[in-house]
Amino acid sequence: MKANRPNKAILPFRLPMATRLLLVCALSWGSVLAAQQTVPNSDFVVSRPVVNMYREANADSEVTSQVLYGTGVLSLEKHQDWIRIRTADGYTGWVSSADMKAQAADTYAAEGKSVRVTAISANAYREPDVTEHAPALRLPWESILEMASDSPKDNARWLKVRLVDGQTAWVQRGDVGEKSAPLSIDETLQVARRFLGTTYTWGGVSSFGFDCSGFTQMLVRQRGIEMPRDADLQAGWTGVILVDRKDLIPGDLLFFGSSASKITHTGMYLGRGEFIHDTTHDHPGVQISRLDDAPWTTLLVATRRVKQ
Repeated sequence: MKANRPNKAILPFRLPMATRLLLVCALSWGSVLAAQQTVPNSDFVVSRPVVNMYREANADSEVTSQVLYGTGVLSLEKHQDWIRIRTADGYTGWVSSADMKAQAADTYAAEGKSVRVTAISANAYREPDVTEHAPALRLPWESILEMASDSPKDNARWLKVRLVDGQTAWVQRGDVGEKSAPLSIDETLQVARRFLGTTYTWGGVSSFGFDCSGFTQMLVRQRGIEMPRDADLQAGWTGVILVDRKDLIPGDLLFFGSSASKITHTGMYLGRGEFIHDTTHDHPGVQISRLDDAPWTTLLVATRRVKQ
């Protein structure tokens, strides 16, 4: 299924330009699978902190989504210095081959050997010291790293990791974590508030910049639930149920647009009439708004609750 593209033709033509712009979020092609997971039998792994996926095999085309460091992807075709890849959420797009590394027989960060970045961002150093050298990498939230087999278990502060390029580095243990139990709704909303002020980025899925649907998808993923990437697909997803506006509870999803068939923005309800979202309204970034305020109150076209 293809999502509607948020261009002028499908945004509410009666709205002023400023209002139309605040509604825009990245809506691309996708399917109902987990995001930012390694694709089974992946043949490439992401070797840069955040890699843009482009609609065409050139950097002047539209960014449709992103992939994060350490994520395994599947190559579909190659064109000069570009590779068209598929991610675990069903997205396809073109990436620079310089941002990828071919997977060896030993999959990078295989089950039981991986940690993910649990800080908003984390620095990886060539040695266990923050003062000697500049960081080798600055990685966003949810980046994947492989634990080095010789990482000292008696070091309470530092963890040794193997990078995608085969070199080793050190990260502070407080910045990473192994796979954990899904978060509750309250815990998920606490996570959401950590990203307040994070800039809006078209096609963004990382703590360096989200778009609206990338932000809500990430939040639902913290509950251990797989949700589509795009706002319109999220609203029509079989994993949600319809809920009346008067019955909203924290964690419910809100969808905005000119009609239920033309959804162009999404956010998550916090309670007491407030919701959190990534928008270009007022200032680009993750912010908290009131549902009864303009323009949101008249643009709300769907409310959904994720099934437990």
